[in-house]
Amino acid sequence: MSNVVTVYSRHGCHLCEEAVQTLQELKLELIFDIEVKYIDGVAELEKLYGEQVPVIHIDGEHHDFWKVDPVRFKTSLEKHRRHQ
Repeated sequence: MSNVVTVYSRHGCHLCEEAVQTLQELKLELIFDIEVKYIDGVAELEKLYGEQVPVIHIDGEHHDFWKVDPVRFKTSLEKHRRHQ
């Protein structure tokens, strides 16, 4: 089963675009699915993540926000896979 990495994003968010690009590159090596959810106009998500986008979740669990650190992401994904 492939892991799902969710990026909570806003339209026109430069940091969000960078995060997705970094994840696309990591996906080639680590094999996972990427899902982008835009929070624009979704009151609940804007309240949760409004100032922190991009927010990254691995299979629904919070990983990080603002930037994807490849080393930290890889470590978190490996830990997550061991606990599945």
